[in-house]
Amino acid sequence: MIALLRGVLIEKHPNQAIVETGGVGYDVTIPVSTFTRLPEPGKEVRLRIHTHVREDALALYGFLTQDEKALFEKLIGVSGIGPTLAVKILSGLAAPDLINFIRRGEVERLVRIPGVGKKTAERMVLELRDKLPAVTGEEPGTPAEATLSPVDQDVLSALLNLGCGRPHAEAAVRKAKAAGAAPEFEPLFRRALELVR
Repeated sequence: MIALLRGVLIEKHPNQAIVETGGVGYDVTIPVSTFTRLPEPGKEVRLRIHTHVREDALALYGFLTQDEKALFEKLIGVSGIGPTLAVKILSGLAAPDLINFIRRGEVERLVRIPGVGKKTAERMVLELRDKLPAVTGEEPGTPAEATLSPVDQDVLSALLNLGCGRPHAEAAVRKAKAAGAAPEFEPLFRRALELVR
């Protein structure tokens, strides 16, 4: 699967970018948030790619940041939301606003996005509320984990792999550190695991 494309930006439109790499032009569907930060055509660009395979098509969805790509992948995991609607959702709201509205259950704000009805908005809240990262207010491309040490990030990753919701896992890591857990992986992980339950 294609996970990353680096090449020359040939064309850009609010929902599409054509990137040439190795003599091949790739047609990539993008949200408006990515479009607004793309360089001018002729410049080099690097896009994180989600490859979507169906029986009748292979489609590429591109994002400038890993955070945007991860949010897109969470959205398409919600029943009733396909890649096309997920791109519309990311185009309709800035990622931090979208995360806040979902985490606070603000369905009335979500239904303002074109293509999102009340049932879809309610499913987004129900299925994603505890799976989204806390909004840090940082610039795109600076993940929330930037304030965590490499050991903290490993502990956070382990907690997420065990199925803990990100907000709870992040809080548990911070509480474990504040409680004086040793800064090595295992003691910090054990303490955070106790706190996350």
